[in-house]
Amino acid sequence: MMDNKWVIWVLRLIPAIILLQTLFFKFTGAEESVYIFTTLGVEPWGRIGSGVMELIAGILLLAKYYAWGSLIAVGIMAGAVLSHIAVPGYVVMNDGGQLFIMALVTLVLSAILVLRKRKLFLQLFFSF
Repeated sequence: MMDNKWVIWVLRLIPAIILLQTLFFKFTGAEESVYIFTTLGVEPWGRIGSGVMELIAGILLLAKYYAWGSLIAVGIMAGAVLSHIAVPGYVVMNDGGQLFIMALVTLVLSAILVLRKRKLFLQLFFSF
């Protein structure tokens, strides 16, 4: 049987790698990133802002506070998935849907982590 800590690390590592490796493209103004955010009408501040949030989420996913990183990642990736569906589409500039699939994988794995920590988040949000 798999060790639970190993599974949690995999669930943290995959989204963190995806989030952190895409930062290069956002921060350097890669053609695909500029196209997506221009199509959404939020270039450049949307591209840079989402990159900063993805950086924070990626770091937190690798740190002690991975639950917060997963919550941030769910928010960002839910927006990314919905944006892909609504505006530029699943395939962006002939990428074969790669960006959409990476966003979906990050969303699903981060959501699993959030669900594992749901008691923590429920206590926080309903303690006011």
